[in-house]
Amino acid sequence: MLEYFAIAISLFFAMNIGASGAAASMGVAYGAGAIKKAWQALLLCAIGVYSGAVLGGGEVVKTISSGIMPQEYITVKVVIIILISATSSLFFANLLGIPLSTSEVTVGAVVGVGIAYKVLFVNSLLVIISFWVIVPLVAFVIALVCGKFLYKLQIRGLLKDHPILTVLLVLAGFFEAFSAGMNNVANAVGPLVGAGMMDVTTGIVLGGAFVAIGALLLGKRVLETNGKKIVRFQKAEGILISSTGALLVGISSVFGLPVPLTQVTSSSIIGMGMAKNGKQIFHKHIVKKIIRIWIVSPIFSLVISYFLVQLFLEKDLYTIILNGSIIVGTLGVISLMRTMREEEQSIYDAGEGI
Repeated sequence: MLEYFAIAISLFFAMNIGASGAAASMGVAYGAGAIKKAWQALLLCAIGVYSGAVLGGGEVVKTISSGIMPQEYITVKVVIIILISATSSLFFANLLGIPLSTSEVTVGAVVGVGIAYKVLFVNSLLVIISFWVIVPLVAFVIALVCGKFLYKLQIRGLLKDHPILTVLLVLAGFFEAFSAGMNNVANAVGPLVGAGMMDVTTGIVLGGAFVAIGALLLGKRVLETNGKKIVRFQKAEGILISSTGALLVGISSVFGLPVPLTQVTSSSIIGMGMAKNGKQIFHKHIVKKIIRIWIVSPIFSLVISYFLVQLFLEKDLYTIILNGSIIVGTLGVISLMRTMREEEQSIYDAGEGI
């Protein structure tokens, strides 16, 4: 019974991944008018994510299932805790309006279990975390350098709105959906594979199908939102943003590294903005928000999975109360410091206005 419950949560998680993350990959092409109908964009997205999962999703599944903690510790009950932690993190984040990374949330949930059992593969975890920083940074640099060259061509009138750009933009969006399938499907089915409930091939085929279904059935609102936000980008800019994210996430997937596509794409957009507007882009609220997301995403699910293991599997109330008190105290101090900084900034702004 528990196995069916775990599989149901996993497939529901996969559908949400398809809706929130994968569908957004076609947002640039849809928003720029390269694809006219929403259903066409969603269909291309579904084909892309499923193809990416089946053809290249196996390595990331192996990392999630056995590369962060020993596979023998991943039981059916642990799988349920990991999936509930990841899914609830995304749910609460949606209520708060905070876009979390599914890769970071899932890895964080697995790490929480590993910490509870004291069986974490620290070296592997450090490699994954380092790439969470390196890959978005590389995306930023690529977008910055190529963006400057792009804007020079635009200023000189050498970059016209040619029909070939429309085709390239659609292909770039499809490639981004493909890379999302390679990387993100593992977040839903990796724990199931780790518990021996299904093999890697079955996991990526089944998980890929439900990510694609989620993109088709639930992705329209995300597509519309991203399309409206990205409509300010020209087609050449959209090609650069989508291609950069797709290339880097695809390469990471080949090496079995779960990386946050959302942050990679955001870093590309920031690099593009800096190429156009200079360093003032870093003063914008969106940059600060992205940094907070990088920090909050894995920690949120880590804490939930750790406490669930202690409460339901270890039944260690002393540890829960002690660590809970520490976390609450830390959050209180952080909140107080943030309030003090805001008050200081208000005083400073008032002084500037005199």
